[in-house]
Amino acid sequence: MREIFAGLPWWVKWVAVPVIALVVFGGLIASVVGFLIGLLFKLLIFVALVGGLLYVLRKVKAGSSSRGDW
Repeated sequence: MREIFAGLPWWVKWVAVPVIALVVFGGLIASVVGFLIGLLFKLLIFVALVGGLLYVLRKVKAGSSSRGDW
């Protein structure tokens, strides 16, 4: 394999082969990247919801303890 690539011009090694690889595996690469971005988005939504819930619970807990003192 190394001998085959050694005899090829530079533009075939550095332009044509990557373009062919992107055409062949482009759908797979796009689906993996889309899955990872979707997973990251869901993770961020989860963290935001849990943080919001903890914020609300702390406010309610602080408000109920101060109301019971009067």
